Amino acid sequence: MMGLEGRHVVVVGLGRSGVAAARLARALGATVTATDSAPLEALSSGARALDAVVVAGGHAGVPFTSADLVVVSPGVPRLSELAAAEAAGVEVIGELELALRSVSAPIAAIGGTNGKSTVTTLVGAMAQAEWSRAFVGGNLGVPLAEAALEPWDAIVLEVSSFQLERAPSLRPRVAVLLNVTDDHLDRYASFEDYARAKGNAFVGQLPADAAVIPVGDPIVEAQARRGRARWVRFGAGGDYDLDAAGRQVCERATGTRFDLRGVALHGRHNLENAAAAIAAARELGVGVPAVEAGLRAFRPLPHRMELVGEVAGVRYYDDSKGTNVGAAVTALAGLEEPRAVLIAGGRDKLGSYEPLARVLRERGRAVVVLGEAADRIADAVEGVVPVERAHDLETAVRAATARALPGDAVLLSPACSSFDMFKSYAERGERFAAAVRGLAGAHPGAPA
Repeated sequence: MMGLEGRHVVVVGLGRSGVAAARLARALGATVTATDSAPLEALSSGARALDAVVVAGGHAGVPFTSADLVVVSPGVPRLSELAAAEAAGVEVIGELELALRSVSAPIAAIGGTNGKSTVTTLVGAMAQAEWSRAFVGGNLGVPLAEAALEPWDAIVLEVSSFQLERAPSLRPRVAVLLNVTDDHLDRYASFEDYARAKGNAFVGQLPADAAVIPVGDPIVEAQARRGRARWVRFGAGGDYDLDAAGRQVCERATGTRFDLRGVALHGRHNLENAAAAIAAARELGVGVPAVEAGLRAFRPLPHRMELVGEVAGVRYYDDSKGTNVGAAVTALAGLEEPRAVLIAGGRDKLGSYEPLARVLRERGRAVVVLGEAADRIADAVEGVVPVERAHDLETAVRAATARALPGDAVLLSPACSSFDMFKSYAERGERFAAAVRGLAGAHPGAPA
């Protein structure tokens, strides 16, 4: 465990992760200066009550270059003050790295552009069925810094690219990278830089560790080669072989079959996620009964391919968490229904919408676009499927309903962030579900 007695730590960013980092640094003996660009009144009560010098509304006067250590929250951009600290020889790390220096339990680190929250939740349920003290969190839920000083049997972490930028001591027993598709290109100079951040989880691994990767994904394989772990592949033909039609995963090394029938997972991509989760849990040391118990206990996360209603033979799926093109493509391709009307749009992340046009050619009935990115999406899919524009989500749901045929799906998978029209993807998903409930009210007797 790292001690910080007598050292001065600067914590940058006072969301939940930053507050947890500041508290951990104090618990380890440091004096702390905590800073955020937001004004003091906009900070949480926890941030305002820190046992630290709190500098809000900017970073004026914060001693970056004379600190002993700077800890950065995941959402903080690459500030000039951080570059100055590094130039002065000050170590700059992330909240995750600070926490890692105080834990010793085996770690499963789960990353990917899409699906990592579902897989983290699945692996967490399996681990908690196996051990009495299994931590589940990280980028999803509780920051590790909140719990780093507790004794854990195992740690299951969702890890983001932002967290992995500054976590050099991470050596997971199991590192999972589900996929890498265009996202956060407003932060990274190129797709390659983004992929490299995602792949940082593999770098510290040794031959006794496991790199859990999809079958036949050269982008993920290139990142896994940066470490020395054994490769464990999931998906059709892999070490954890997915039979999507039969909804089973076979552990090839033992012949054990895991039954996914009855598990609340919608779409082929979520069956792939289950295969990845089973692989990760088994490599972490979870026994077969606990894996099966975790599968039975799983409930879909809100706004991730969540079936919110069925009206007049059309199923409505809330995938509001699909905030990038890759997520929307995966959701469309994985639907059980042969055709879908897609509702897409929001704040543009500046990636290409061409992959969306390709999958719509095969699976799309129509597209309803809204928000700031509406014109770019409409231009990309023009001539592929009919396109309608809507000024709000309720109008979009009605327009999609008018286009859908019995047996189709209406899918909210926006391929964009929500911040042009909503406070969060969760608010967007809740508005969608409410609009669907309104449709069901207009069709008495329809399931919802």
